[in-house]
Amino acid sequence: MNDQVPEESGVRTNVIDDVLVVTLDRPAKRNALSWEVTAGLDAAMNRLEDDPALRVGVLTGGTEVFSAGADLRAGVGYPTERGGLVGLIQRRRTKPLVAAVEGMALGGGMELVLSCDLVTASSTATFGLPEVRLGLIPDFGGAFRAAKLLPPNVAREMLLTGKPIDAERAERLGFVNRMTDPGGALDAALALARDISGNAPLAIREGLGVVNSPLLYDDEADWLRSDAAHLRLILSRDFQEGVCAFFDRRKPEWTGQ
Repeated sequence: MNDQVPEESGVRTNVIDDVLVVTLDRPAKRNALSWEVTAGLDAAMNRLEDDPALRVGVLTGGTEVFSAGADLRAGVGYPTERGGLVGLIQRRRTKPLVAAVEGMALGGGMELVLSCDLVTASSTATFGLPEVRLGLIPDFGGAFRAAKLLPPNVAREMLLTGKPIDAERAERLGFVNRMTDPGGALDAALALARDISGNAPLAIREGLGVVNSPLLYDDEADWLRSDAAHLRLILSRDFQEGVCAFFDRRKPEWTGQ
C-alpha cells in the first residue's frame, strides 16, 4: 500500500504492513531541509498519528545521505501547528519513530534524529552539529537535546568543535541502537519497528509518553534559552561572516562581534 506525499514536497511515504516509512527525497541537495520538506514531513507525521492502522514510523534519507541540514538559501519555512519546526522537532507523538541513517546527519538532519525514539545506522553514518562553523548554535533543539541523549562531554565536543562522530562511536555511546553494513539501516529499522508493533498499542503509547517527557517534551525553559541565544547570534557580525564564507567556500574571519 502506498500513500505518496506529492513529489515536490521532497518527502516520499509508503506503508509496509503497519509501518509508515517516510523518506527525505532531495538527493541533489543532500536532503537539505526546505519549506517543502517541512510541509511533507508534517503531512507524513500527521498521517502516522491519525491513522489507527499505523503502529510505528521509520524516517530515512535513502541509501546515500540522511540530511545535510537546513537549506541555507531556501529556509525551512514556518513551524507547523502540530509538529513545530520542520513538522517534527516539537511534535508530541504517541507512536514510536525510528531513524534509519545512511551517510551524514548534520545540523538540522542530526536534530531530526534527536527527535526520533530509536536509531539504526550503517557504518557510513556520521552525526554532527556543525553550526558553530557558521557562527551559530543548533536552533532546532540540538543545543540541549544532544546533552540529554549523549554523554554531556560528547555533546559539548560536538557543539564546540563542529566535528561529527561516526556510527561506531555513536553506537558505543548508546545513541545508535543497531549498526549495520552500508545499505542496511532501513532493514534494521523495519525489524525494530516490527518488534515494537507486535506489542500492546496502549502500553506502547503510555510508555513512550513517560520516557519522552523529560527528554523531548518538558523542555520549555530549554527552548527559551536556545531561542534567546540564537537571536543574539543571528544579529552578530560573525554570523554574517560565517554565511558569506560558507557560500564563498573560504575560511571565515571571526571578529567576536
